[in-house]
Amino acid sequence: LMHEKARLSIMTALYTQSNGHSFNELKGLCNLTDGNLSRHISILKEAGFVKVIKGYDKNKPNTLCHLTETGRDRFRTYLSELEHIIKDASAAEKYSEAVDKRQGFSPA
Repeated sequence: LMHEKARLSIMTALYTQSNGHSFNELKGLCNLTDGNLSRHISILKEAGFVKVIKGYDKNKPNTLCHLTETGRDRFRTYLSELEHIIKDASAAEKYSEAVDKRQGFSPA
């Protein structure tokens, strides 16, 4: 769910700001249009990862988005899994290079 580029960007922005971001801040941070951001926020909200609070700031409508505890926990788990994948890929690459060297192959 969150591996999609726009949603990953939204989750990252919200993870790094515990107080949340306004809709307009997220739009700028994630480089998304109103419609795209709205759709992705809806998907994350339906999954229980994001909470949306609508209100007013200085008499102007304001939408604040932040991660739920579930969203924060799931994102933390997602990052941990990505770290393992990266370590495994790096180890496999080093192993492959070592095998190639033993067999007399060298990069072109």
